[in-house]
Amino acid sequence: MRPARLTGGVGPGADRSRPDEPCSDGDPLLLVAHGSRDPRAAEATRALARAVAAARPDTPVLASWLDHTEPGPTEALRGLAAAGYSRAVLVPLLLTAAYHRRVDIPAAVAAAQQGDAPIQVRITDVLGPVRGEVDPALLAGLRRRLGEAQPGRYDALVLAAAGTRDAAARGSVGRVAAELGAALNLPTRVSYASAAPPDAGAAVTRLRAAGARRVAVAAYFLAPGLFHDAVTASARDAGAVAVASPLTDAPDLVDLILRRTTATPTRT
Repeated sequence: MRPARLTGGVGPGADRSRPDEPCSDGDPLLLVAHGSRDPRAAEATRALARAVAAARPDTPVLASWLDHTEPGPTEALRGLAAAGYSRAVLVPLLLTAAYHRRVDIPAAVAAAQQGDAPIQVRITDVLGPVRGEVDPALLAGLRRRLGEAQPGRYDALVLAAAGTRDAAARGSVGRVAAELGAALNLPTRVSYASAAPPDAGAAVTRLRAAGARRVAVAAYFLAPGLFHDAVTASARDAGAVAVASPLTDAPDLVDLILRRTTATPTRT
């Protein structure tokens, strides 16, 4: 793997982010996850990075985290610049375009661009809905994990997400729930592990009270951790027949990440 050719003409403090510049062969991919105190989450991100690297063997693929695990995206980008790469593509491993995508990731890129070695960074869209559209690969990954958890029939579904106070982000989760429910022809409710009601157990209880007997829970999570553990416990206590695993390194997620790198991102 060869570093991209260094380019000149970019002075300190100049804007080296190129949001509309397409990914070129050989430009490294930096996957940026939220981060968690739970070591299972970091390992899941590393597994996803390995799967993406296997699918694009001529491209360097690195993982980084906004919190709890090193390296952070600023450190990773500076490392790429120091290694001679002049460009990189940053993929936010986020399911909603909330605060982390709007604020934290651009700030990390801006900090990296204050270094001595310039690097152009293109930030892709998140993995969740973009302009209200849910990527079919995301739905396929959720269905894959549901099938692994409960290959039999169920008559209602809960989409369990981490949670956010951002109303637009919650709306995007609702969009995923609606499309997943429509694809499976099932009544579907959203639940959250934090920040907003209802929790998974309450959502399961409501569906059962409405007549559902076999309620399954789809996990709108990229990695395992305390939130997914809490979803599993509360849903099982409420009578759910199955709780799906997080997406982790599902092939559908790998496909979605690679297509995000070639699409023109939404301006925020």
